[in-house]
Amino acid sequence: MGLFGWRDRRKGIPNDPALRAAAAENPGGSVAEIDRTYIDDPDGYVPAEAIVGAWTVDDRGKLTGEFRVNPRHGAPRDDFTRLTEPDHWLGWLGDDPAAAVRRGIEDSLRAQVADAAVEWIKVLDTPHFLTGGHPHVERDELLLINRAALALPFALSVRTAQHGRSVLVGTFTWAAVNLAGRRDRRDRHWLDLGVGLDWAGARLEERIYEVDGAGDDPGE
Repeated sequence: MGLFGWRDRRKGIPNDPALRAAAAENPGGSVAEIDRTYIDDPDGYVPAEAIVGAWTVDDRGKLTGEFRVNPRHGAPRDDFTRLTEPDHWLGWLGDDPAAAVRRGIEDSLRAQVADAAVEWIKVLDTPHFLTGGHPHVERDELLLINRAALALPFALSVRTAQHGRSVLVGTFTWAAVNLAGRRDRRDRHWLDLGVGLDWAGARLEERIYEVDGAGDDPGE
């Protein structure tokens, strides 16, 4: 069934020029109805929950009056599935990696605007991960992880008193070193707006060295 559920035959087709124009551009398809309660710019990133449903369009590009309801419609919620599902060690992020990353992103935003409050965050793709370490002094078969980093693509909604709500898309990078306890742990965050995962992922090694200063080559 996908995103949309049961069908509803509406009594009247909305007299909305934008909706009709979108239908004309999608003959034989459908046009989504966006809930402006949650999204100000329908041409930007739209979370699935902000879609009320979809109008069916006939082969001539006209609305049929048939509307398929989105059962997920409602207030958008966090989705960190693509962070936590991969079989990759995230122990350096603590017992709740999703909560740790959420705090890191919000702290990065508050470093720019003190009252920034994140409404929701969506992880858009599997992050790029980088970990490195050294063999245990007494047991060569053990690897002590000393440094780790991730680059995570996101979309989020943030509110501030001055700017109201903004939907942002970009990549969050977190690098940490001295994880094996030889020295004090150091962490650093980067919040790059409008850039993709490949761009941020290619800079993971460079950035982990910015935090580390020197050391063994980090491994995959």
